[in-house]
Amino acid sequence: MEVGSESSQVRCDKFQAPVIPRTRLQVWFIRICSSILLWTCLVQLVAVGELWHPKFFTNLTNRISWFTRFPTRDEVVVPPPQFLPLVAARNYTSNGFLKVSCNGGLNQMRAAICDMVTVARLLNLTLVIPELDKTSFWADPSNFEDIFDVRHFINSLRGEVRIVRRLPKKYNQKYGYKPFVMPPVSWSNEKYYVQQILPILSKYRVLHFNRTDSRLANNGISRDLQKLRCHVNFQGLKFTPQIEALGYKLVHILQEKGPFVALHLRYEMDMLAFSGCTHGCTVEEAEELKRLRYAYPWWREKEIVSVERRSQGLCPLTPEEAALILQALGFNKDMQIYIAAGEIYGGEKRLAALRAAFPLIMKKEMLLDPAELQQFQNHSSQMAALDFMVCTASNTFIPTYDGNMAKLVEGHRRYLGFKRSILLDRRKLVELIDMHQNGTVSWSEFVDAVRISHEKRMGQPMHRRVIADKPKEEDYFYANPEECLCEVTNCDNSLGDGNSTQV
Repeated sequence: MEVGSESSQVRCDKFQAPVIPRTRLQVWFIRICSSILLWTCLVQLVAVGELWHPKFFTNLTNRISWFTRFPTRDEVVVPPPQFLPLVAARNYTSNGFLKVSCNGGLNQMRAAICDMVTVARLLNLTLVIPELDKTSFWADPSNFEDIFDVRHFINSLRGEVRIVRRLPKKYNQKYGYKPFVMPPVSWSNEKYYVQQILPILSKYRVLHFNRTDSRLANNGISRDLQKLRCHVNFQGLKFTPQIEALGYKLVHILQEKGPFVALHLRYEMDMLAFSGCTHGCTVEEAEELKRLRYAYPWWREKEIVSVERRSQGLCPLTPEEAALILQALGFNKDMQIYIAAGEIYGGEKRLAALRAAFPLIMKKEMLLDPAELQQFQNHSSQMAALDFMVCTASNTFIPTYDGNMAKLVEGHRRYLGFKRSILLDRRKLVELIDMHQNGTVSWSEFVDAVRISHEKRMGQPMHRRVIADKPKEEDYFYANPEECLCEVTNCDNSLGDGNSTQV
């Protein structure tokens, strides 16, 4: 038996296939190919899945991209907030291409981009990535992709409107095609775009809006379109990873030291020149500001009486006035004050009174290494994006002027849970300041008057003020996008009887 078994084993060995050992290179090659195949399948699954369940897959891809990022050693990783959900993807035949050239500073352009996406959605157009202003006072050479995450912008709005990076070649001016160029009428409603603009597209196929500031009405817009404006603003327009990383770092440095106030001190040369506000300036400074105003022909208002402008509440507070108001509102010298602004006119000399009252004055240039800010130098919009992030995250936000940044930060803070934003009544304040400084009103009376006049100006829920036929005077949509807020917070329950704002 043993011999037979042995001979049987020998016969089986004769017919056994030889074993060829795999080399280490072959093993790694198989692993790499398998990984590529698996990732390709995953990407295809997500792409197809977005057509069926866009909300689920968008949230999934956002989380994947967040957790697979490798932060730098000094980067503070803060999870992105949860924003408005995407609606089901729309299938539509494009009526043409919409090209836009935004004008103004960062936040004016931001609001304009939201409006232009909404117009593209209304007219079933394909939107080309917007061009940013490079010819204004700031002369910022930044492109859209230098400030905003382009891929995120396109993907997050995929369910609403088609967005492309550039026009197809056949519509390129290099090939002889000339789009129809025009500025749309300011504060226009849906009827204007459907009846006046859509017929132009049927003829030209490509329409170029060369001005975009305030071209969509605040009110009288369907709720779906109003919510789309919020969707673009709060979800679609995400800053680049470089800007977000540095912005989060600034916030983290400030938060480690305690609560802080973001003071949007709009006491900058361009603001003073174009508003004509020279209160507190020397005669030489006032003349310099006037020359700058005359140097820009597009600024139509030339002769301005500063005293009248200030008494009407149309001037930003000076640093000295801001110090008085902060003290009257109850902030003490131990409070961190982050100055969100460009270069203050008059430099550190003009900040002396404010710094004396609040020694913990902070600016991004003081909190960050110069090398970290170097990539943003001479790019005012990118610097403004950093300030925007800090203002949005601050414990209290106080703008000294109600420009575009102040309004958009106010609206963003309302969206994030009605975070406290003290919206100064400058007309009342300059009157009180003058009365206190000439001895008519004591300090205690001044403090009481300031606090009482701002009890209902803390960014709490309220209806947007509507003024028929006066869109420039009514409340700005992006400062109080109530259509996007009151589903999660019942605004009506938070309003007092005397707080109705319908005019």
